[in-house]
Amino acid sequence: MARIKPKRHGVIIDMTAMCDVAFLLLTFFILTTQFKKPDVEQIKPPSSISTTLLPDSSLMTVNVTPKGTFYFQPVDKASERIELLDNMGKKYGITFTEAEKAKFARIPAVGVPMNKLKGFLALSPEAQKEYKDPEGVPQDSVNAQLKDWIDESKKINTNYKLAIKGDVNTKYPKVKSLFEGLRDINFLNFWLITSSEGQNQE
Repeated sequence: MARIKPKRHGVIIDMTAMCDVAFLLLTFFILTTQFKKPDVEQIKPPSSISTTLLPDSSLMTVNVTPKGTFYFQPVDKASERIELLDNMGKKYGITFTEAEKAKFARIPAVGVPMNKLKGFLALSPEAQKEYKDPEGVPQDSVNAQLKDWIDESKKINTNYKLAIKGDVNTKYPKVKSLFEGLRDINFLNFWLITSSEGQNQE
């Protein structure tokens, strides 16, 4: 006698809970991820075998282009950025409006001398991205504005750290002027940003 096979029923899986969990995880990672700051110019750092990771917060960065132009990236905290701008304004006799302070809190980096900063802040965000001042932030024996940016930042928060990202083709005298400025304000501990060994080899 033939055996009667039971009728098969399709398996139904409710994916609602899985979708909820996936979207919750996605939202969590988007809100907590520290995105890499955009480079103000194309900089190719020298290679090394160091694997030390930089901290995510309280970090100032100095970018040095192949031509020796300096850019200063303050910490991300808006209130401390505005306080820094006020302090630099007092030091150089420049008064900034509330609108200019709000714009300064959002710019990726300072790449102009103090006497051009108000004009730079008046530009649209798109124009700011395209604008490249050949002078950058001055740092030499006569005009050491970059040193002042770093010094005034440390006065706001002594826990600030500094990282320097220089191009492999930057001439040493330019970097030396930065090191001498840091020595003048007794800022002797900082990181040099490098790429992994072999990454720059073509």
